Amino acid sequence: MTTAPLPTAPTEEHLARATLSRAVEPGDEHAGRWLRRYGATGFLDRLLHTGDDTTPFPGTGSQRIASWRQRATTARPDHDLDTIHALGGRFLVPGDPEWPRQLDDLGDARPLGLWVRGPADLRTWALRSVALVGARTCTPYGAHTAADLAAGLSRQGWVVVSGAAYGIDGAAHRGALAADGATVAVLACGVDTPYPRGHDRLIRRIAEQGLVIGELPPDSHPTPSRFILRNRVIAALTRGTVVVEAQHRSGSLVTARAAGRLGRHTMGVPGPVTSALSAGVHELLRGDATLVTDADEIVELIGDIGQLAPARRGPVLPRDLLAPATAHVLEAIPARGPTPTTAIARRAGTTPDDTLAKLYELHSLGFVERHGEGWRLTNTATEASNARRGGP
Repeated sequence: MTTAPLPTAPTEEHLARATLSRAVEPGDEHAGRWLRRYGATGFLDRLLHTGDDTTPFPGTGSQRIASWRQRATTARPDHDLDTIHALGGRFLVPGDPEWPRQLDDLGDARPLGLWVRGPADLRTWALRSVALVGARTCTPYGAHTAADLAAGLSRQGWVVVSGAAYGIDGAAHRGALAADGATVAVLACGVDTPYPRGHDRLIRRIAEQGLVIGELPPDSHPTPSRFILRNRVIAALTRGTVVVEAQHRSGSLVTARAAGRLGRHTMGVPGPVTSALSAGVHELLRGDATLVTDADEIVELIGDIGQLAPARRGPVLPRDLLAPATAHVLEAIPARGPTPTTAIARRAGTTPDDTLAKLYELHSLGFVERHGEGWRLTNTATEASNARRGGP
């Protein structure tokens, strides 16, 4: 496993972005626009040192600016950085060696920074990662499928990324951990605040064996909007997103659609057409998403050239091994009653002599038997014929 570099003394950029991570909500494109123009230190300086009677950011509402300023004034970036370092973690900003550059595809909605816990190098892991997301109130089928997909991807060297929620997310993380694989949990709260509470042990284990990351500084709580905005990070971080069970209104669909807008692969696992938990997935599959059923099919889509899933086919029946001319004669034998050689030849469109030769070949292979002057199918041949036609 590629290990993360040890934390170093924070730069002005780290301090400014740590402050802004307290002041600005994730995904705020207004702030992102001014960050792009002035840089983090310049943006923070204009925010804190421009008088109330002056507009430091033309086009951005005064109420929004006042909220940024109030939060920035009370921020304690040194304390937050000390907290993450005490947990064995670090705070990453764009330009750091460990920063995953694919997050830059988010443009002005790019994270200000990422608070990270875990021993691995995030940038390296993200290069070969796939998101597995889905319903919180999933079925046993969905949980089993998510865990199986995660384990299969882990065995092929892929990093499983999800949101640590109940249901599909938790099953995906557990499947990867059970296979001694790599997994990343992207939280909608501080990385020192396990949420949901019931996944406290799971998130701690991920932090020990994998990575726990988030945009929000320590001791931040989750909100519904933060969950939705968190999904864009999952989508941007990975090569593709797989949805396992989702209703029509689901945060998992938000992740998949964000992945599609970013040019990432979107995939879905089908379920029963009678299940509301599969309705959202089926809606994706009717659009641009690709249907997948196992890890091999996922890797074929998002992996390197030549990583093809095994060919899928039904069982090979004995009659499939017959030469075409012999199989044609076999098809010409009626299912009931002994039939003369001449009648079989007429049905097969060949000569009686050629038909007789093929009939003796079929007899030696156990497909037909002779009754007086006629020929009939054996029980084995009849069953094989029904199986091939999909009959009873």
